[in-house]
Amino acid sequence: MPHRILTTLVGSYPLPDWLRASPSRQTLIDAIRVVLKTQEDAGIDVVTDGELCRFDVNHPETNGMIDYFARRLGGITTQFGREDLNEFRADAGLSYRADPAGTIERELDEGTLNLPGDCRMVRPLTRSKLKFTLTGPHMLSKVLVDRYYGEPEGAAAALGELLARQVADIDADVIQIDEANIPGHPEEAAWAARTLNAVLDAVKGEKAVHVCFGNYGGQTVQHGTWQELVPYLAALRADHLVLEFKRWGIEQAACLKDVPESAKIGIGVIDVKNNIVETADEVASDIEAAARHLGPDRISCVHPDCGFWMLQRIVADRKIESLVRGRDLFEGR
Repeated sequence: MPHRILTTLVGSYPLPDWLRASPSRQTLIDAIRVVLKTQEDAGIDVVTDGELCRFDVNHPETNGMIDYFARRLGGITTQFGREDLNEFRADAGLSYRADPAGTIERELDEGTLNLPGDCRMVRPLTRSKLKFTLTGPHMLSKVLVDRYYGEPEGAAAALGELLARQVADIDADVIQIDEANIPGHPEEAAWAARTLNAVLDAVKGEKAVHVCFGNYGGQTVQHGTWQELVPYLAALRADHLVLEFKRWGIEQAACLKDVPESAKIGIGVIDVKNNIVETADEVASDIEAAARHLGPDRISCVHPDCGFWMLQRIVADRKIESLVRGRDLFEGR
């Protein structure tokens, strides 16, 4: 009997030590196989590659969410002067990063970015339902110093057009776009939604959007409320919303009743910012609470609040197991 509520990861998984010690294409493929098999053995329904396809030995700490894109897109330089640094550091909302990801010097183009190629490397390694993740245009525009477009919406719109071309050729069951900066800037919701919808409209399979309040080295980097984000979430042309709730309180999900029912809701029931492993009973109780607020038919999946990249593998693996056992307990299995 199929599960009504699916289990999935948000994206990232802790970097295996042996990949960092001996990086090569073959060890990267081996590491992705391990990440996929770990999820399959635990019973995860929709697996990810742990975002290891974006592994960069020179930037392992970000797990490829930002720097992978900035280093490959054309029109961006990753060498910047003191003026660029001062401008970037003047934005208090970006204080969690010491430096920008790059500077936009001219009109953006796809450069050497090849997300479809990344997915083609992963697709043959699993028979499970596969999710492919990428960073959204609003998030990327916020970590770049713009010397060309002159306004944040212009840079984000250009990024959205480029990402749309990429996702149109990605063969994955689910494509998830991550936006972790918008919770701190709800006043930008209108144009942020427009640029994100341009990417979502190009997706051929299931469309998911992940929104959280940040997870840079275990930090919560954005401050705001889910209530403020309802207009933004309601404007997105997504099939699923993959949202952080465990750390913020499951009861906060009640405000999502105002999001159109065309979008199913994913509820974060695993805290990724500490090493305490949730019990199956706790996970089941949180799903039950979310179902009371939203109705059981609105919940499409349960997952961690965000990616696992900063945790130890032994902790992440136990949290993954608890996620599945808790979902099964809720469903009476």
